[in-house]
Amino acid sequence: SPAVDIFETYDEIVVQVEVPGLLREDIELNLDNNVLTLKGNRKLDKESADENYHRIERSYGSFSRSFSIPTMIKEDDIKADYKDGVLSIALPKTERARPKEIKIRSE
Repeated sequence: SPAVDIFETYDEIVVQVEVPGLLREDIELNLDNNVLTLKGNRKLDKESADENYHRIERSYGSFSRSFSIPTMIKEDDIKADYKDGVLSIALPKTERARPKEIKIRSE
């Protein structure tokens, strides 16, 4: 399964997934009941499969990863970009989910 980094900024939760060698069309991404699911299939080139490999360390075949996402995101504003083998998914927070500074009054 691909390596994943998940981090949070003030405005959003970001999921970054390493999926080098895949085309955008080979990746399926969906959100259902606050669970983000990533599916894909990494295929071994047919031409390469006929060669006499000495070692194959990269994994091939179908994969699926799922992550629970906080309920306070703007589902309609989710963005996903794929560049240089990294899929970046930006899950924007609602206003309620953002941290609020509380002013302390002195008397």
